[in-house]
Amino acid sequence: MSDPIRTRCDSGILEVTLDRPKANAIDLATSRLMGETFKAFRDDPALRVAIVTGAGDRFFCAGWDLKAAADGDAVDGDYGCGGFGGIQELPGLNKPLIAAVNGMAVGGGFELALSCDLILASHTASFALPEIRAGTLADAASIKLPKRMPFHVAMELLFTGRFMDAEEAHRWGIVNEVVEPGKLLDRAWELARLLANGPPLVFAAIKEVVRETEDMRAQDALSRVGKRQFPTVDRLYDSEDQLEGSRAFAEKRDPVWKGR
Repeated sequence: MSDPIRTRCDSGILEVTLDRPKANAIDLATSRLMGETFKAFRDDPALRVAIVTGAGDRFFCAGWDLKAAADGDAVDGDYGCGGFGGIQELPGLNKPLIAAVNGMAVGGGFELALSCDLILASHTASFALPEIRAGTLADAASIKLPKRMPFHVAMELLFTGRFMDAEEAHRWGIVNEVVEPGKLLDRAWELARLLANGPPLVFAAIKEVVRETEDMRAQDALSRVGKRQFPTVDRLYDSEDQLEGSRAFAEKRDPVWKGR
């Protein structure tokens, strides 16, 4: 059997393609492999940005592999170090992630896209949470989706399991941009190159602050940032890159970020 994921690296960018015909569904072994892949991405200072996509043009990811479940994969089994799909629960993943949704993002596939920082979708993409029809819980989506779009629309999607096309997802702010199918990866790489040339220590600080202050009062969050109580913020404020940004601005030139 071929590998369930394919990767390629170029200029600090990692592309991860889920490739499990016919629907790019994720079983326990694939989830663990994805976790190790994204853990290596997290820990490699040469890698700045990751793109997540699916093989083919019909499915981005169909979520949990029900056939594997029927063969013995437990729904509460070992998903690996990053949780389901490798990124939902991976600690310290402070680098930008881009989802390039090329087809149907269903159940856990939708949740995989929601775990990324930016979502691009082809015009043929669609999103659904059909867990309700199987009498089970879309757990990550139940936590994340009502915070990402109007509450009543999120609840409708969770309660009915209906499909939402790319244009509607864009209208509600779930998708950053909708592009022609043949241009999806090119656009994802264009955006990834832009981010790869940005300041990695600032990206890390942004991600940690956004993640850790989600349920904090604004004043408490600002106090923690001001007191440098987040490791990424403390590192940033003492970094060479912090000085480089100021110098580049004063000298009217592009900064050269070193990530230190």
